[in-house]
Amino acid sequence: MKKFISSNFFKFVLSVAIAAGIYVITPHCFSKTTLAIILGILLVLINASGFIGKFGIVTHIARVLVGGLFIFSGFIKSNDAVGFSYKLEEYFEVFKGDTGLALFDWMAHISLPLAIIICVSEVALGFLLLIGFKRDLTLWLLLAQIVFFTFLTFYSACYNKVTHCGCFGDAIKLTPWESFWKDITLLILITLLFSGKNNINPLFNPLISNSLTIIAIVASIWFPIHCYRHLPMIDFRAYEPGLSICEGRKPGPNYKPAVYESHFMYKNIQKGDTVEFTNKNYPWADTLHWKFHRALPSVVISPEVDAAKIPDFTINDLDGNNVTDTILHNKDYNFFLVCYDLSKTAQDAELMAKINDFYTLCDKNKIKFIALTASGAEQIDAFKHKFNALYDFYNMDGIVLKTMIRANPGLMLMRDCKVIKNWHHNDWPVFTDVKNNFMK
Repeated sequence: MKKFISSNFFKFVLSVAIAAGIYVITPHCFSKTTLAIILGILLVLINASGFIGKFGIVTHIARVLVGGLFIFSGFIKSNDAVGFSYKLEEYFEVFKGDTGLALFDWMAHISLPLAIIICVSEVALGFLLLIGFKRDLTLWLLLAQIVFFTFLTFYSACYNKVTHCGCFGDAIKLTPWESFWKDITLLILITLLFSGKNNINPLFNPLISNSLTIIAIVASIWFPIHCYRHLPMIDFRAYEPGLSICEGRKPGPNYKPAVYESHFMYKNIQKGDTVEFTNKNYPWADTLHWKFHRALPSVVISPEVDAAKIPDFTINDLDGNNVTDTILHNKDYNFFLVCYDLSKTAQDAELMAKINDFYTLCDKNKIKFIALTASGAEQIDAFKHKFNALYDFYNMDGIVLKTMIRANPGLMLMRDCKVIKNWHHNDWPVFTDVKNNFMK
C-alpha cells in the first residue's frame, strides 16, 4: 500500500480528482475555461516532475521569485501590522456574516497576533527557501499559506466583499482580482518548486543555516512588534508627515467614478426555478411570469480611476454639524488626539495625565488641541469624567481614524491641512520639545 501511494499513478489519479473537484465547486463568477487552463498547468507541473526537475535553472528562478516576494510582502505588512490586522478583521467579519459561525468572531478578536504570525511566517519562509534550509517543510508551509490566501482573495473578488486585500499594505494596493492572480502565479511557482525540489540544496552547512534562521526569525518577530508599539518605520499612507489632507481629499486630474452593475435573482412562477438578471434586463414589469427573489452583490464593471487618496474625511461636532473645513484650514499649529474607539483606547492613568498636561500647555500657548473619535456622546462623556479631560471632542468615521494613525490614542500635529508630525502614545512627546523642533 505504501508503495502504491508513493507511485506516480496514484499521484496522477489524486491530482486529477482534486482538480475535478475544484472545477465543479468553483462558482460561476470565474470563467470555467480559464479555470481549466490553470488546473491543466498545475496538473502538468505536478505529474511531470521528473522532466521539470532536469532544468535546475527554472527551479532557481522560481525559488528567487517566490522567496523574494514572500520576504517583501512580509516586510511591508510587518511595517504596519496594525493595518494588516484591520484587514484580517474585515475578512473575518465578512465570513461571520456569510456563515454565521462564531469562530470568526473569535478570530477577529485575535486579528493582531494573527497578523504578526503571518508576517513572521512570510519573512521566515521566504528566507528559508532562499538559503535552501528545511526544504520539504518550507515548501509545504509555503503551499499551505498560498492556498489559504488564494481562497481569501478569490472569495473577496467573486463576491465583491473586501475591495483591497492588504497583501502589500498601503505600499501597493491591488484590487481583489489582481490579488487573486498574484496568488495564482505564486501557486504555480510553488508547484514548480515541488517538481524541481531536488535542485534545492542548502547554501550553507547546518551550523550556519541554523544560526541564520534563528537571526531571521528573531528579526522578523521584533520588527512588527516594534512597529506596533511605536509607528510604522516607513509610512505609505496619505497621512504621512509632509502631506496635505486637503490635497489628499481631491480626486486626481483623470478621475472617473466606478461603474457598477446591479444583479438580481428572479423566480419563475410557472417553473419554480430562479434566474439571475442584471439591471439592464431584469423582468420587473412581468409579474405574471416572474417574482423577485433576492438582490445579489453589485458587480464592478469598471473601477474608480485616479480617485482621492483620502475619501470620506469629515469632522462633525457633537451636534452633528460639519466643521471639517474650519478645523483643517487652521493657519496656526494645532493638535489632533486620535482615539478611534474610546472603549479600546489605552487608558493608562499616567498616559492620560500626560495628555491632560500637554493640553494645558497647549491652552496656555493658545494652540488648539482637539480629540477625534468615532465613539458616541455617552462614551465621550464617561471618558471625560473618568480622566478629567477638558479638551473638546469631535466625531469622525472610525475607519478614517484608524487609517490616520496606527495608535489609539495617537497624536498628530497639523497646520493648514498639512500633517507635520505623528506620535504613538508610547512615544508621547514633551511639549517644549515639540514647540522647539516642529513649531517654527
